[in-house]
Order: sequence, then structure tokens, then C-alpha cells
Amino acid sequence: MSSQTPSNIFSRISHSRFFSNTVIGAIILGAVVIGIETYPHSSEGFGYVLKTIDRFILFIFAVEALFKIMSHGMRPYRYFFDGWNVFDFSILVLCLIPSGGNYFAVARLARIFRVFRLITAMPRLQMLVGALFKSIPSMGYIGLLLGLVFYIFAVLGVFMFGANDPFHFGNLQSALLTLFSVVTLEGWKDVMEIQMHGCSTTSTEMVKVLCTQSTPAGWLAPAFFILFIVSGTMIVLNLFIGVVVNSMSEAQKEMKGSASGLGVLNEIHQISEKIDDLKAHLEKVEAEISKT
Repeated sequence: MSSQTPSNIFSRISHSRFFSNTVIGAIILGAVVIGIETYPHSSEGFGYVLKTIDRFILFIFAVEALFKIMSHGMRPYRYFFDGWNVFDFSILVLCLIPSGGNYFAVARLARIFRVFRLITAMPRLQMLVGALFKSIPSMGYIGLLLGLVFYIFAVLGVFMFGANDPFHFGNLQSALLTLFSVVTLEGWKDVMEIQMHGCSTTSTEMVKVLCTQSTPAGWLAPAFFILFIVSGTMIVLNLFIGVVVNSMSEAQKEMKGSASGLGVLNEIHQISEKIDDLKAHLEKVEAEISKT
């Protein structure tokens, strides 16, 4: 009497460390192949080898999907209850589309998306992506706050520096674009000095062309930019980080809870299978006794 049903065997294989590492290796190898194909000379010289490797990778993905479907036994449709499985299966189907003709762009796009399968193959990455999705509602409010900060400072920038620097603060959209560049902390010092000392002192050609009224703002320029950087970068962006970290903590707790719950369900499933085997064995014994 054996308690190892086909679904149990497929489940143990598909969740084994060796099988998971094999799939991860295939995903990484597929990413390397796609990278090599971006070099025309390399792809032409090793075209047959690259195609063979690509077919081998698709074979591994197909085996993985088959094993996971078979692990659900008489309910193979339960494989599609998991969103990550649906994503993996969709990528596999798209990769099986012939790469010639009108479907060339779709097939190439599917092969690029195949790299994203690394998320489904690594639970920690799944947790990180889940935390990002979980933090989207809170990020919306922080984004609204950041938008208000941008809008207020953009309007102030147009009023304060528009006449001096039409290139950066000539209108609202230019000011918003300038502030977006400033919030990345890239070249903000040059923009600030143009406002401090006047546009006539700059070496930027586009600023000089539009410079018709050089009016230095003096200490108001450093106050404006320092206040915007502190409020926009140091405070608001740190709120983004705090929301993501909090969501990651919650996702990690949920992951641990689901793992423990899954272990209990597996134990119950194994016990029920053993009971079924015992019933079948008892029925055989009763049948033999009745014959004698």
C-alpha cells in the first residue's frame, strides 16, 4: 500500500529545490540569449545554437507548467487559480507563436517578457512585487501631496524667476519640468545660480538666447530651491519609502501565514489519501473473506 499518488509525486517534483533552480537557470539563460541577439554579428554567427537553446528553455517551461497542472490531480483547473501561474502560462503560449510573418513582434515581445518569469520563480521577489502593488493606494495620496508641492513651487517659480529665466521658468509647464529635474538632484545648483546672479552670467546657450531681462534674485533663489528640495525630496520621497517598507512587512507576514496554512492543508490532504487507501485495502480484505 503506497500513499504516493501521481499528484503528490508531481507536486513534490515541482516544489523541489533542484527543479526550482533549474527553472531559474533557464530564465537567466533565456535573458542572456536575448541579450546576445541584440548584437547582429553574434546572433548571425551563432544563430542555430541560440535557437536550440531557446527551444530547450521553452521545453523546460512546458515541463514546469505540465508538472504544476498534474500536481492538482483530478482538478487541473486549480492551476489557473493562481495569478502567477496564469502569467507563466500566458508567456509560454505567446512564446510558442511562430516568430515569422505578422506575429514576429508579438513573439519577440513574449521572449523579452520571459525575463519577468524570474519573479514567479523566486518567492522573495513575489513578496516584493506584492508589497509594491499593496502600497499603490497609499502612494496615490502621497503622489497627490507631491503634486501639490510641485504645483505651488512651480507657480512661485514663474512669478519669481520667469522674467529672469524664461527657459526654465517662462511658463507653468517649463517650471514643472525644471522642478522635476531639480527633485532628482541633477544640475539643480546650475539652475539656482542662474536665478541668484541673473541669466546674463550663465554659459548655457538656450538660456542666453532667451535672456532679455537679467534680474538676480539674490538670497531668495537658495531659499526657494533648498526649501523645495527638502520638502519634495527629503520628506515626500521618504514617505514613499516608508509606505513600501510597511507594505513589505505586511506581505512578509501574509507569506508566512500562507506558508503555514499550506503546510496544514498538505498534511490534511495526505491524511485523507491514507484513509482512502485504508478503505480500499479493507474492501479488498472483506471481498477475500466473503469469497472464502
